[in-house]
Parts: sequence; structure tokens; C-alpha cells
Amino acid sequence: MSTSPGPAHADQFFLNGLVWTGGERGPGPEPTALAVRDGRIVACGSDAEIRELAGGRSTIVDLRGRRVVPGLIDGHMHAVRGGATWESELRWTDVPDLRTALATIHGAAETARPGEWIRVVGGWHPCQFAESREPTRAELDAVAPDHPVYVQALYEVAVLNSAALRAAGIDATTSDPPGGHFERDPMTGELTGRAFGMGAFNRILGAIPPATPDREKRSTAAMLADLHALGLTGIVDAGGFGMPPERYESLFALWRDGGLSMRMRLFLSAADPGQEYRQLEEWMRHTPPRFGDPMLRFAGIGEVVHYGCHDFEGLEEFSISDDAAKELYRISYRAAEQGWPVNIHAVLDESIDRILTCWEMVNERIPLRGLRFSLSHADRISPGNLRRLAALGAGVVLDDHQVFKAGFSEAAWGDGAIAEAPRIADMIAAGIPLAAGTDATRASSHNPWLSLWWLITGNSADGVPRRAARHRMARGRALECYTAGSAWLSFEETSRGRLRPGAYADFAVLSEDYFAVPEDRIPWIRSELTVVGGEIAHTTGTVA
Repeated sequence: MSTSPGPAHADQFFLNGLVWTGGERGPGPEPTALAVRDGRIVACGSDAEIRELAGGRSTIVDLRGRRVVPGLIDGHMHAVRGGATWESELRWTDVPDLRTALATIHGAAETARPGEWIRVVGGWHPCQFAESREPTRAELDAVAPDHPVYVQALYEVAVLNSAALRAAGIDATTSDPPGGHFERDPMTGELTGRAFGMGAFNRILGAIPPATPDREKRSTAAMLADLHALGLTGIVDAGGFGMPPERYESLFALWRDGGLSMRMRLFLSAADPGQEYRQLEEWMRHTPPRFGDPMLRFAGIGEVVHYGCHDFEGLEEFSISDDAAKELYRISYRAAEQGWPVNIHAVLDESIDRILTCWEMVNERIPLRGLRFSLSHADRISPGNLRRLAALGAGVVLDDHQVFKAGFSEAAWGDGAIAEAPRIADMIAAGIPLAAGTDATRASSHNPWLSLWWLITGNSADGVPRRAARHRMARGRALECYTAGSAWLSFEETSRGRLRPGAYADFAVLSEDYFAVPEDRIPWIRSELTVVGGEIAHTTGTVA
């Protein structure tokens, strides 16, 4: 039995399960039980061994043979932004066809208030539908003629119905916004309802009335409850575009009121192009590194460190200018000087090469090893840049945006390119720390089990296996990335992501055994019981 030094009586006992503690399994039988005291693991072992720690007032939970894993930690999610509108949006993550998708719009229209917007903002892609296409303006008009409807597929395309075009003040005479355009029928010049580009998306989303602070707070709590039902106990929020300090007010209010049930680790981004150094320096000047408590903590700077260094999906030609590189160096040096980790979005090897040059220059003055610098995505990283990344002690956050984008990426990068996107086996061989996440809620699905399925199988949502077998992960290694690997980003890999004495009692009791189910069942795994610091954050009542 594994116990903490001098274990006293525990508060809670979780018995009769199959416990994966994290990392390589040691010799002997698999643990079946956990003992918890004051929100931390006291011991892990057999039922008989754990019962020896029972006291007169201990709570006992029968796990009924279920698989127990450390609580999942999404290493790259835009949860603060997504939570603000979670309750007012539909999600098509698991929707298999267009007929079912349209039915959700029709159902929402029947209960919505007059004139209320109905929206699906990211987290899905037409490749998952049997029809392999998004709905049309006419189809949206048919199911919700009296409500504005906005449907956005990842960051690729959005479709509006007629009521939405009117509500947003968009007609055939409307000029295309910078960074976007509204599709027009080539014969008639009339709007088709389809929109492309961030400029167009933001133009439409800006026309939707914002929620009140109280509603944003309730919506954020609702999102966290849904994520707990998937087994999540922690999120590394990646910041992202348009995330000034005021966007965090609803999360902070939830935390101040004692309603925050998810361990949130925040990376802080620049909000405005041209103001990156000033805005990030203000964050760093007023906030000590890793400031916070066990539930809410600032983790680092990123993923938008400089707008001129962000290569988006990596599907178009992109280069980091000399001026942008100079600013990146300036920001990275300031972060290293203050002891802040830095995370940067980078898909293309050309972007990664320029970023690593900046970081190596910083490293000559301030050693970066130990500061937890990292890249998100790194889909196209070359072997040479992998070695440079490893030399800096930097990590990679793997996310599953290619589960939807693999076909498009392969078309842009060349036949066979997606077979090594990303080079997972080479990253492991180089000893690069690996975290894992979803990049939800717009760029991908929020379902962590879909992300794990992608890591394990290399498949895409369209059913095509593309990543080479050598770059696919074993189930235990993938789960390690999604637990202790993501905890590495915030210096917590010894206290979170493992079910060992002294670690936080953060774990999930699964609906199916992740290590035994067929691969195609992995995306459908859910949590029967999710525990955060010994407190029940979610339960279906199946275990008791």
C-alpha cells in the first residue's frame, strides 16, 4: 500500500474500483481503493489495506468496479471566453448529421424569447455530418423563421438565416469588413448567408446583445458543471484574442463567492495589436508569478504574445516580421526576468524557427530551463527545431484541432504531411514535456475523450486515419499528457494529475474502462463521479 508518512484516519474512502494512479504501473496487483483526508490522497491500495485507515466518522463510497483516473486537466482551452455564453449557445460536438443539427435549432426556436438569437459558435465541423456540409440559409429559415440564427463551423465558415442578417444590419449593399467577407450569389449579387474570416464573424457576434454579468457568471458555472460530467477537474485557460482584464470578471466573481469548482490556471494574452508589450507588462507588473490559490491561479503569458507571431491555422503563407520578432524577444525577456512561463500558438515550422531564435537569445542571458516555456500545436515542427526546443527545456501542448482539420491541412501542406502532424514519437524521444488539451470552445470540441481518441488513433472526424502509427500514443501515455502533463504547465505535476499520497484528491470515476473499451468507444466515455479536492463536483448517482 502507498501511504503518506504517518497516515492518520481518513475522512473518505473510495473502495471496490480499478485505480490508475498515473504514470508507469508498478509491480503487484492494481490498486482498488483510495483514502482521502482534508482534500488530499492519504493512501492508495487494496480495499483491505485502505479499510485499516477507517475511523468512526469516515464516509465510504462503493465504486462498484468502475475505473478511476486522475481528474483530467485540459491543457489548452478558452474556457473564460466560452463560459460567458455557454448557456445561450447550442453545441453540435456529438451531432452525427444535418437533420439532427437542424432539429436542435427548431427545438431552441420553440422555447426562445421573441427575437432571441440562436447560435452554435464553433466546436464542430461539417466533416462530422453524414452530409459533409453545413446548413444553408434556406434550411435555417425553415426551422427558425422568426429568430436570428448564427451557425459557425470552427473558424472556417458561418451561416446566417435571413432574420440574423436583418438583426445584424447586413444586406446586399453592406461592405465586407476588414479580415472577412460575406458571400454573394455570383448571378444575383444577393447574400447567400455564408460568412468567412474573423472580421465577418466578429461583425456578426458584435451585433448580439451581451449577457449581463450575473448571467455570465451563471453561464460559466453551467459550463464547468458540464465539463465535470466529462471528468475534468482542471483547465489551463489559454487566453486568446480579445481577452482584456474585464473579460475575467465573471470568473473572478464566481471564485470570490466560493462557487468555483474547477481548478483554473490562466495564461494572459495581449488584447490589442500594437499594444502587446505594454499590456503584458502591466499584467506582469501588477501580478506576481503563479499568484492565486489552489482553485484559481495565474499561470503565465500567452498564447497571444504578439499578434504578428500568430500563424492561425497554418493553412496560409505566414511569416513573422523582423519588427514582430524584436517585440517577441522583448516580451519573452521581460517574462523570463519576472519568472513567468510563456506559451505561444505556433503551427508552422517557419513560425517555430523564428520563435525559438528569440527564446535562444533570451536564454543566453536568462536560462529558460525550469521556466516552463511552451508551444501550443507545433503541428509542423521539424526534427531540428524539436532538438532546439528540448535544449531549452520547453514543452508542447498537443491539441486535437486536426481531428476536424486533417483533410484541409493535408491539402495545404501536401500529400502525406499530416502523417507527422504532430511528431509525437520524436517529441517523446527528445524528452520534451507534453501536455494535452482541446483548444475548445470554438476551434475544436470541448470533449476531452475525443482529444484522447485522436492522440491514440491518429484518426479524423471524417473517419480517415492519417497520422502515422509511430506518432500515435498508447492509452496510458495519452492520459498522462492529459493529467500530470497539463499540470506541468503550472508547476503542479507532483500535486495534481496523479493519485498518490499527498496529491490533491482530484479524480474521475468513469462510465466505461478507458483502458479496456474498443477505441471507437473512447469519445463516448463520461464521468459517473468527479471529485475535486475531496468534494463531489459531479455525480450521476451510479456510485454511492
